[in-house]
Amino acid sequence: MKKAVLFDLDGTLIDTAPDFIRIVQNMCREAEIPVLDADLIRARVSEGARAMVKLVYPSHLDEATFLKHRDRFLSEYQDNIAVDTQLFDGMDELLQDLEQRSIPWGIVTNKPRYLSEILLDALDLKTRCAVLVCPDDVHRTKPDPEPMYLAASQLDLDAEDIIYVGDHPRDIDAGRSADMLTILAGYGYLPPDAKDDLDAWNADYIVHTVEQLHAEIEALISP
Repeated sequence: MKKAVLFDLDGTLIDTAPDFIRIVQNMCREAEIPVLDADLIRARVSEGARAMVKLVYPSHLDEATFLKHRDRFLSEYQDNIAVDTQLFDGMDELLQDLEQRSIPWGIVTNKPRYLSEILLDALDLKTRCAVLVCPDDVHRTKPDPEPMYLAASQLDLDAEDIIYVGDHPRDIDAGRSADMLTILAGYGYLPPDAKDDLDAWNADYIVHTVEQLHAEIEALISP
């Protein structure tokens, strides 16, 4: 019986893509370039601000100009972090089920802490989340297992007693390296170069809806 559940943030626990899409498409309009397709942006959300800027400005930029665009993106995102963002459909029911069973849930993400905390606060999740591990908290981020071990330590659990759910190969690699049970969230922001062979990710389970995720987790935490 597993004793806790950890989630990746963007594309696994929370559907943050709509806000990324709106901001990037507005940047395209301001740069007077063709507006990028929403699905293209969605597939890159998990890669963060640098990837968003590179979508709009794919040709080489000098570092100062690139950082200017990145900082502008981050500022716009911080100011409008939960306009259209929300938990994936069915996710709140899953979280409530865990809470009713006294199973702690938390987040291990590569999203900076200041943005993660603002987002969780905006969605009234901050006090419900038992642990939040961000890049600021470790020396090595996912796919290294260090964040996973830190989360386990903060939960006062062995890593092998924890389920980790993610939508990127680095999530599954990090979870597997820490001996956690891994679940691939096939409904998430799957990278284009890896989404055609999900079996190759070597996750313990693959789900394609939050309802399937709920059922798998329920079976894994039930005595």
